[in-house]
Amino acid sequence: MRQMDLPFRTRGGRRPGAGRKPNGDKAGVSHLRRPELNPRHPVHVTMRLRRGLPSLRYKPLSRVVLAAFHAARERLGARLVHFSVQSNHIHLILEAAGQRALSRALQGLAVRIARRLNERLGARGSVFADRYHAHVLRTPREVRHALAYVLHNHKHHVSGGGRAAPMDPLSSAAYFDGFAHRTRTAAARPPSLPLVVPPKTWLLGVGWRRWGLIRVDERPGTSRRVVVRDA
Repeated sequence: MRQMDLPFRTRGGRRPGAGRKPNGDKAGVSHLRRPELNPRHPVHVTMRLRRGLPSLRYKPLSRVVLAAFHAARERLGARLVHFSVQSNHIHLILEAAGQRALSRALQGLAVRIARRLNERLGARGSVFADRYHAHVLRTPREVRHALAYVLHNHKHHVSGGGRAAPMDPLSSAAYFDGFAHRTRTAAARPPSLPLVVPPKTWLLGVGWRRWGLIRVDERPGTSRRVVVRDA
């Protein structure tokens, strides 16, 4: 007699919908283990806020974020070289001694920002929607594209065909010496409170310039073609 295979139901095993749920409507960033980070490679990091919070570009809140940058710009083996603060997310370009150092530094920064924002808003609970997104920059071209994207990110969010200011005061543009032409508006002095540190990696300090200086009138995400070459 042939024995039939019966589908026994158990309490273990994979089930539809099982497992940890993401913050928000969709899973934002994979929870797989992050790959090791070469200290020679800078990293472009994006940190997104959860829904329902006021804009970070509201002056009292932006001050909280900038103060956190000042306190954490060079801690735990990571260095903050560039940033851009948008309404519901933050862009950072960092150098780190390795993946563990990067994760520790960003965790510390997130906790610092969340605590101060909650104090300001009289709120409690999480501030950031999910894990940070990190893109490792391995080539001079990638670094140049990331710099233009971060420093000019405010232009990316102008709606209705509006015209954005040449430089974003809520970015590290005032510290940046890689613009092809600096307008009177762009030549504003950096804040007296240091918010970033100079780059140490070759890619972020020198290498990206092989693809040309960054134009003040560039718009992020429109074209990677470079017009101005560094002499």
